[in-house]
Amino acid sequence: MILTRSPLRISLGGGGTDLPSYYVEHGGFLIAGAIDKYVYINIHPRFIDKFLLKYSHIEESNTIAEIKHPIIRESLFLLKIKEKNLEMTSMADIPAGTGLGSSGSFTTALLKALHAWKRNFVHPHELAEQACEIEIERLREPIGKQDQFIAAYGGITAFTFHKDGRVEARKAALSEDTIHDLEDNLLLFFTGYSRSASAILKDQKNRSEKADSAMIENLHRTKDLGIRSLSCLEAGDTLGFAALMHEHWLGKRARSAGMSNDKINSWYDLAVANGALGGKLIGAGGGGFLMFYATDRTCLRRTMREAGLQEVRFRFDFEGTKILTMD
Repeated sequence: MILTRSPLRISLGGGGTDLPSYYVEHGGFLIAGAIDKYVYINIHPRFIDKFLLKYSHIEESNTIAEIKHPIIRESLFLLKIKEKNLEMTSMADIPAGTGLGSSGSFTTALLKALHAWKRNFVHPHELAEQACEIEIERLREPIGKQDQFIAAYGGITAFTFHKDGRVEARKAALSEDTIHDLEDNLLLFFTGYSRSASAILKDQKNRSEKADSAMIENLHRTKDLGIRSLSCLEAGDTLGFAALMHEHWLGKRARSAGMSNDKINSWYDLAVANGALGGKLIGAGGGGFLMFYATDRTCLRRTMREAGLQEVRFRFDFEGTKILTMD
């Protein structure tokens, strides 16, 4: 039996510049943090010579080509899995479609498990590249590379996306005090809305490919905010980082009509009036999680709870995608 896990993530600055539609022309940059909420994949051999797949649905298949789940199907093709008698089960701490990068975490956890099945060692960079090949190249999803890379690497990591497609990863040089400050004062609240990242990002992709000046300028500012956010964090200036989160929020909301809605806007304003210095929507937008840097955690938690939002507490994960069990 093989059991792997891959962390979910929060974006800390520059999110959106990791899409090929932007970085191929301009280069991208962002900083992200892996958190201790996970997607798990279990692979186990069975006596029946068929695939048995358990995720949000259950399916049994005679061949790889017949598998309906696109990521599972393409992962098996990519790694040239010969065996058919495999049972695969996925579990997650947080539902999909909530902005924490679950698709990238699912793909990296699955690939890590399949590499373990084949007794292969795989470097986090290669693992992330393979996950991107499946989601972006093979399945043509209009998404970026952030989720796959931060899931594979873990930690608080800065990524530079070069025009030629190369991705450079660098561990952010944060002090222990700064890490603890972020873990104590960054609060996550679920809006209750789930959405498809692909649907939200399609507009950004199309407008970027058409060189829409408003979209390109917005993403230029977002990239600069990512660079400035990293500088603040490495200097230990968490209050400065929180102020930049608010700039991120304003820019992201202006990027596309689907990024927010009146309800989310009202929750954001309520939070800022009750203990939050700055905040942003995590992920593509349209729902998922609101994250705030709190100057008064008690007041903010009470206010958001009374408004009907559920908090998810977290710490950072510094291990990335890993094998938990291999018997």
